Amino acid sequence: MFRDILILQKREISSLLKEAYIERIGPKLDLSNSLIKVIIGPRRAGKSFFSLYSLAEKSKFGYINFDDEKLIEARDYNELISAMNSVYGNPRILFFDEIQNLPKWELFVNRLQREGYVLVITGSNSNLLSRELSTHLTGRHLQITVFPFSFREFISFEKKELTSSEIKEKFNDYLLYGGYPEPLIKKISYKEYLSTLLNAILFKDIIKRHSIRSAQAMEDLSGYLLSNIANEYSHNSLSKISKIKSTHTVEKYLKYLEESFIFFSVRRFSYKVKEQISSIKKAYCIDNGFIHAKAFSSSPNFGKLYENLVAIELKKRELNGKINFYYWKNQQQEEVDFVIKRGTKIRQLIQVCYSLGNTETKNREIRALLKASKELKCKNLLVITSDKEGEKTAKWFDIKAKVKFIPLWKWLLGK
Repeated sequence: MFRDILILQKREISSLLKEAYIERIGPKLDLSNSLIKVIIGPRRAGKSFFSLYSLAEKSKFGYINFDDEKLIEARDYNELISAMNSVYGNPRILFFDEIQNLPKWELFVNRLQREGYVLVITGSNSNLLSRELSTHLTGRHLQITVFPFSFREFISFEKKELTSSEIKEKFNDYLLYGGYPEPLIKKISYKEYLSTLLNAILFKDIIKRHSIRSAQAMEDLSGYLLSNIANEYSHNSLSKISKIKSTHTVEKYLKYLEESFIFFSVRRFSYKVKEQISSIKKAYCIDNGFIHAKAFSSSPNFGKLYENLVAIELKKRELNGKINFYYWKNQQQEEVDFVIKRGTKIRQLIQVCYSLGNTETKNREIRALLKASKELKCKNLLVITSDKEGEKTAKWFDIKAKVKFIPLWKWLLGK
């Protein structure tokens, strides 16, 4: 039975390898060492494509996709390896897709590594993977995170040099529809595709996996968060809004949503770690397309969509170990959208503002930046906007600093 399943999966990946592929920008799959390569990220973001194309260029490999319920019912995992050897001719490189579905997968993977196999594994559950990896595979794995397309990857699909006006036009699409690969490559409806995908993640990866009795409560919570991206939340406020009586249950549901790469949270900055952990947080979505597809809104909130795109890019950098980031808020309720920290130092303060046409809005955003600059002792100030570019010296009472301005599309295409 296992052999028949693997034969069908082999046919499927042969077909996939004939489809259009956009090369990902970032870490590459290095097979020259014995470390287990762990590819994590949202469902359908391109983890399998990234791995398949990387492997296909180098040597033969065996493949098992554990999104098949018959495979995860295996009692003797040696049978899986026997079936793979039969179908793929005794490969030494093994690619296991959606490994988190296999019970005690970490012990299985650990044993195969000791036996000399080179292993590439993918998963769509961040906490499950990181917990098991840190427990059983400490120091023996290398993690790569694959998100939906960045804007640079999104426009590379055109396979030609674009003018500035063409790039801006593509950016407007990216801002609304996000970077999921399949709708872009196959020219299908983003809204329908992402609505179906989100429902599948909610029901398969969360509600079914964690035996949640009230599916409606989980749907309501995710719907509310999508409609209130970049807003502050507390477990207590979400409990009242979603009508989930227990704040403990709300906290648990949020954890599941973050583990499945739908949302992520950003903490309020404080030099005291305890205050960071206990403070109110902001919620962001892993892809703008989900907001467009599922948020309870009659028209796009471009300010929030801009801020969410910046948050996604910063989250990638954080997962790659380059930075940590937060938001800042003082007692007067003035805010700076993002505080960038490298090591022990604050390296940059970023304010995201879709339009600076209103003088009052512009003054408010700059004033908050200057106050945060003084408090956090950081002079690297940036405002990301829709069209303004350049630099100016800003002043607020005794605070004076240079502020840089850059359009979001240019910032996303930068280093």
